[in-house]
Amino acid sequence: MKNEIDSASNEKARIIKIASLTALIGNTILAAIKISSGIYANSLAVIGDGIDSSVDVLIAVMSLIVAKIIARPADEDHPWGHGRAETVATTLLSCMLFFAGAQLVLSSARDIIFGAESEVPSFIAIIGTVISIMGKLFLAWALYIFGKKANSSMLKANSKNMSADVILSAGVLIGLGLSMFFNIGIIDSWVAILVGIWVIKSALGIFMEANTELMDGGSFKIYYKEVFEAVKSVEGAGHPHRVRMRKIAGLWDIGIDIEVPPNKTVVEAHWISFNVEKTIKERIENIYDIMVHIEPAGNMEEEGYGLCEENLKNDLKE
Repeated sequence: MKNEIDSASNEKARIIKIASLTALIGNTILAAIKISSGIYANSLAVIGDGIDSSVDVLIAVMSLIVAKIIARPADEDHPWGHGRAETVATTLLSCMLFFAGAQLVLSSARDIIFGAESEVPSFIAIIGTVISIMGKLFLAWALYIFGKKANSSMLKANSKNMSADVILSAGVLIGLGLSMFFNIGIIDSWVAILVGIWVIKSALGIFMEANTELMDGGSFKIYYKEVFEAVKSVEGAGHPHRVRMRKIAGLWDIGIDIEVPPNKTVVEAHWISFNVEKTIKERIENIYDIMVHIEPAGNMEEEGYGLCEENLKNDLKE
């Protein structure tokens, strides 16, 4: 079992490394194009778009570091392994995005409020933005494929970020067109504010997802249903309760209590719990660990945590 987990962690780390290198190279090129074209064309919105790609470069570097950490096997200080490093990195990623978006909103708002003179951006800003859109489409697709293959929340979050960047760049492109068409430079600052708000919104969404995993929360009712049905299909196992499910870097950690007939021997009860574990793994993919606690039937104590089937039925009614 340990070898399987270590092998899965190494493979995941390898995929994250490839994805991170792809994002690092791609975003470095795009950031350089957008910032240089934005400065040359005097477009704050394009420069802001370039800053967003610069943050993506930092994210890629962070991902490479995380890939090394999660590849480490469990040790005495980290008996659950190092998978949560990915979730922590995702949280940091959201904070970096939030800061970049807030800075862009504040600087653009300052120009509008204090009436800073704004020149109409030149055509080169449009060229840089079009290149950005094509590049981001490719990176969003690549990271989605890598994230799905590695079942990585960090890569999936970054893929969403890249997809948001496509819409963001498209908004910048529209703003540039309007600014040039009406010959009003301040439009660029208003577009920059909208770009910043979009970045902040994406950051908050990523943070909430990562925070849910860090707090061992989430609503995975369909998976709980699979666990209950798996237990009921095993002969000798009954009344599944105090079920707890949480994710560790995309892998499920499950705790469950079951009842067995009180006249069963320890060996018989062990094999019942073994079959419960096996059946759950057949129904749910990406299992990190399953802990089955056995109780004699009819001797259930008051439940202080976890879910039972009754909880699930009540939630589904709501």
